[in-house]
Amino acid sequence: MNNIQFNPLIPVAHEKSYKCSMRIGSRDVNLFRRLKTSALFEIFQELSVIHAAGLGFGTDEVLAKGVVWVITMQRVEINRMPEEQELIYLETWTGKTSHLLYPRFYRICDEKGEVLIQASSLWTLMDIESRKMLSTEQFGKEIIDMTCGQEIALPGAPKKAAAENFSSFTVPYSYLDQNGHMNNTRYFDLAEDIIPAPLAGKKLKTIVSRYSAEARHGDVIELQWQEKDGLYRISGGGEKKYFTLNLEYYED
Repeated sequence: MNNIQFNPLIPVAHEKSYKCSMRIGSRDVNLFRRLKTSALFEIFQELSVIHAAGLGFGTDEVLAKGVVWVITMQRVEINRMPEEQELIYLETWTGKTSHLLYPRFYRICDEKGEVLIQASSLWTLMDIESRKMLSTEQFGKEIIDMTCGQEIALPGAPKKAAAENFSSFTVPYSYLDQNGHMNNTRYFDLAEDIIPAPLAGKKLKTIVSRYSAEARHGDVIELQWQEKDGLYRISGGGEKKYFTLNLEYYED
């Protein structure tokens, strides 16, 4: 998302967090002129890539050792989605490594300093050939624990949907990213295309996501979802269990 303006004055590797700003553009919003859910996760993804590079674990560094960063779970709490042309301030920082899982946190504020969105996520390093999880020890350094006491809880596994509503989806070329699989952000487009709340203008309150397997070009994802009291549980399976999302909407 090239409208993110990264602050060159912040020495990333020596700060408790990485901060930057961006103005929400027309391509970032939905028909209600609010930030699209998939665009929000694209922002998180871009922030993660930039900050990891500043800490010495960027894309080039990890690829040189035959590994890639893979996100496993995310949790998001939304007070308000930013709107078109709104200037927002972004922040990300890392947590304490636990069992080959690397926590990362995010915060988005408006110009008045009001917190709009908070998020947490769990990442891992994966060997490209073996698909096994690895530690950062091979880099001769560790991810810095930057926790400050203002983090939201780390994500837990979202509950799987009961068998109530069904559809299927075949992964197209346009959904693939540079790693050759369906980008995680596209699962939110997929989910919002099959449930009624987004088109009705409902506003998201919380999101919990889990990514279990890579979906590649031509894979058929069997979708099922259910809704109760504004909480949608969406699961994608088939030959593999691909993802599970819990999307909770405000009542108003």
